[in-house]
Amino acid sequence: MCEYYQKCFLKGGGVLHKERRETIKSLLSSRDFVSLKELCEMFPDVSEMTLRRDIEYFEKRNAALKMRGGCKSLIFDADTGTGRTSGRITENLSAKRAIASKAVEFLETGRSVFIDSGSTMSTLCDMIPERRYSFTTTDPRVALKLCRSTPSAVNIVGGRLEGDNLTVTGLQATRFLGDINIDLAFLTPTGFSFEDGFTVASFNECELKRIVVEKAKTVIMLMDSSKCNRALPYTFCTMAGADIIITDSSFPRELVRKLSDMGVRVIIAAQTK
Repeated sequence: MCEYYQKCFLKGGGVLHKERRETIKSLLSSRDFVSLKELCEMFPDVSEMTLRRDIEYFEKRNAALKMRGGCKSLIFDADTGTGRTSGRITENLSAKRAIASKAVEFLETGRSVFIDSGSTMSTLCDMIPERRYSFTTTDPRVALKLCRSTPSAVNIVGGRLEGDNLTVTGLQATRFLGDINIDLAFLTPTGFSFEDGFTVASFNECELKRIVVEKAKTVIMLMDSSKCNRALPYTFCTMAGADIIITDSSFPRELVRKLSDMGVRVIIAAQTK
């Protein structure tokens, strides 16, 4: 009998709803892909339809991406520091929701808006009102969410899909962004420090974000305080290159002061308990 099944099997009662989902969460934390067939074998007393609903449950919580035959984990290999967004999907959720709720206030219909890839942006998409906007993104998950939840025009850049973070990068992507106008850009860094500015681990991602920063009339960085005092190899934006930073209450006060002195507006998003 599978180790996970042994842990969750209750005497005379089968696998309970809560324990089953805890088991699936453990699987998603330990491997890149979990197949529906594997879940059916693991939980023979549970219908395939119920297991599909379990997968949808984790997809709605940004822990999995539903695919043919199962789901891709978005929490496997947590926070390796290599630019992979999947490990950060379920971290600091309260801060990300607070940050996203503040970011939505800057949306205006009739403007061209760029939405970056990543977990904070996915959270932002959940809060966008059902109005007509014009969005461009490099994240297929963000594009799908926007199409499902709003009547907006949604553009996704072409190029190479990076398997680690499901972000489109490469020459085609940079050419596409070079040909469009951007009024407002929501960006998120992997790291941020006073010395190095806003940084990421991937050169291709850095080049793409640099173009967005150059093109956008207003650049808004969405970042929780866990990104502070971390420096990744590639800087895509200096401190002064951002117009607004939306962050949480743990953001260092010294950095708030320095940024304000440079003309960068810092918004602290209050978290609800």
